[in-house]
Amino acid sequence: MISSPTGGIRNRLYYGDCLRIMQQLNHDSVDLIYLDPPFKSDRDYNSIYKDETGRPLPDQIQAFTDTWNYTTDTEKALRNTKIKMLTSGLTDTQIKMWEGFTKGLKAFDDEMLAYVVYMAERILEMRRVLKDTGSIYLHCDPSASHYLKIIMDIIFSQKNFLNEIIWHYTGGGRSKRYFSRKHDVIFWYSKGNRYTFNVDSVRIPYKKTSGYAKSGITAKSGKHYMPHPSGTPVDDVWDIPIINPMSKERIGYDTQKPLELLTRIIKASSNEGDVVLDPFCGCATTIEAAHRLKRQWMGIDIAIHAINRVSRDRLKNRINLDEEKDYLIEGIPVSHEGAVDLWKQDPFEFQKWAIEQVEGLPTDRKTGDGGIDGRIFFEVPNHSDLQSMLLEVKGGKSVNVNILRDLRGVLDRENEWMAGLILLHKLSDRKRKNFEKEIATAGFVEINGKSYPRMQILTIDEILDGRSFNIPGYARGRSSTAELRLL
Repeated sequence: MISSPTGGIRNRLYYGDCLRIMQQLNHDSVDLIYLDPPFKSDRDYNSIYKDETGRPLPDQIQAFTDTWNYTTDTEKALRNTKIKMLTSGLTDTQIKMWEGFTKGLKAFDDEMLAYVVYMAERILEMRRVLKDTGSIYLHCDPSASHYLKIIMDIIFSQKNFLNEIIWHYTGGGRSKRYFSRKHDVIFWYSKGNRYTFNVDSVRIPYKKTSGYAKSGITAKSGKHYMPHPSGTPVDDVWDIPIINPMSKERIGYDTQKPLELLTRIIKASSNEGDVVLDPFCGCATTIEAAHRLKRQWMGIDIAIHAINRVSRDRLKNRINLDEEKDYLIEGIPVSHEGAVDLWKQDPFEFQKWAIEQVEGLPTDRKTGDGGIDGRIFFEVPNHSDLQSMLLEVKGGKSVNVNILRDLRGVLDRENEWMAGLILLHKLSDRKRKNFEKEIATAGFVEINGKSYPRMQILTIDEILDGRSFNIPGYARGRSSTAELRLL
């Protein structure tokens, strides 16, 4: 069970889908939310996976990441979102606006509708956990900003819209076909008409050419106004440089946001001791900025590799925080009971966690994918592309040898090298013998003189004990005499 930061160690990293995590947080428990949600999210995930495992991702992995498809799950979520809006106190006008928006979008672009529904579900939960005096900043690029603005107007109300902040930056290439795209959009909304805005905390220096900065100004009334010693209030266009590729601040995310940007947001819209939430925390720039500004924080991420990177590179190495002492990580099973609990709460998230424990990449699809729940990629000498082991995960107790036979069929159909089955529960002695017989019929594949079973099984207990699938490791060099053959 997820716990809200009320007493004891309040800073927390949560592993899992932010929708499920936020549903377990208390009402009105957060002062400030910043989110930089996924859209074309494969860039960050892929770079982290490569750095964490040492294995570059092949082109074909794109089929398994960053896809927004309108499915029966989306249809169910669309219905649930309307119900949630009704029970969350949204007005009839807001709900009718949602119905019209989604109806039109379904006829125009059902893939975008899938993304809109995904975001609306989560933004509704953000509204619930946000205090009445709280603020939310939604960061996006122009590819989806217009759709997200409508969602925010519906859920938080147009009257609570405060600013469209333009984050302008330079660097990179310049287009010769259109004006170079050098800005992101950040929407700032309050939950109510009382909110924090510390304007004096985010002043910037006056321009050197400013006459007002040198001697002030005298109004027609004769009153003389002197410049503020901290500078002028910042407007809604922010010129903040992107992070230099060689900067010590960078920790490996292609889309990492600069600390200066999050520092300004947190200074402006929260006070010391307030709780800051980032539901898509990624490389945790929000967390570092919040900690340095003496705020409490909560970060959520759905990728175990991101949680590992944040805990090590950001919290330990950059700001010298120790897990258990300065913050807690919740949602990552460390026992069989914890894995069972995760499976009961969210079978798909359990599946994803299990695959990541063996350094695999899960498919993002929540529906069946012909027996493929994920893949482990590995390098084979004399092959330019990475090869893979197919993965299937089963969380229920009712498993039989037919599951293995079906997986064998997928292995042959996909013409892959190996397949692995991950089981939540231990097999009985009789079932294990039947499974081992079926595995033996699949044979072995020989790579560079070493034989690997084409089909393998691991239980969650074995994975938690440190066991892994028997596959070739990532090879730094290639042997010109390497051989590969099926036995």
